[in-house]
Amino acid sequence: MPPEAGEPDERADRLSAGLAEATGNAAFVLALRERGVRDTAVLRAMEQVPRERFAPPALRPHARRDIALPLACGQTMTAPSIVAQMLGALDLAPGQRVLEVGTGTGYVTALLVRLGAAHVRSLERYEGLARAARAHLGRDLSDVTVETNDGLAPEVVRGGSYDRILVNGSLAALPPHLPAALKSGGRLVVGHWTGRGSRLVTLTRDSAAAYARTEGAALRLGPMTPGRALAP
Repeated sequence: MPPEAGEPDERADRLSAGLAEATGNAAFVLALRERGVRDTAVLRAMEQVPRERFAPPALRPHARRDIALPLACGQTMTAPSIVAQMLGALDLAPGQRVLEVGTGTGYVTALLVRLGAAHVRSLERYEGLARAARAHLGRDLSDVTVETNDGLAPEVVRGGSYDRILVNGSLAALPPHLPAALKSGGRLVVGHWTGRGSRLVTLTRDSAAAYARTEGAALRLGPMTPGRALAP
């Protein structure tokens, strides 16, 4: 059967769009490598999960730039190189259970799924952002639970047991219920807010419930404050 009129043009358009996306993804990953990101699993995940899918529509042309993007409710979408640093420090292994504090648009959540998390429980204070994140995640929601809840509230997290905990923001003091929710051998990654800026901090829990603390590079990561879950 001969092709219908216009079919070759449609195929050419799809091919051109696919090539443009692949080229853009490759350039995005190369830019991250130039900024010092070396974790191949993280780079592969960031190549496979398009940031523009999670960015506000008006800001999608800037999604492949290494900048934070403003969101509703006074929140921000963290710059990709900082996301990569945090995910590298998290050192997520396939099959692990993750608690994420601060869902935002769901971009980091999707990266956690692509890195092999068995399940991600993601907590977001703002219902509007949580609702948008669920829509962005689409089929990845089979491996994710997005809740409108304050992850800095002890009653929300108490009783959980996680291999990894990622806090998508900086805290002046880490609430004790968060590291207490780690399994033996578990790891927590957070920004430590000093009042002048943030540094990457990793806590690893041993079998005696003691914690080894590692302080890493400076981060451009805003402070988080506890508070009840809020409607948009």
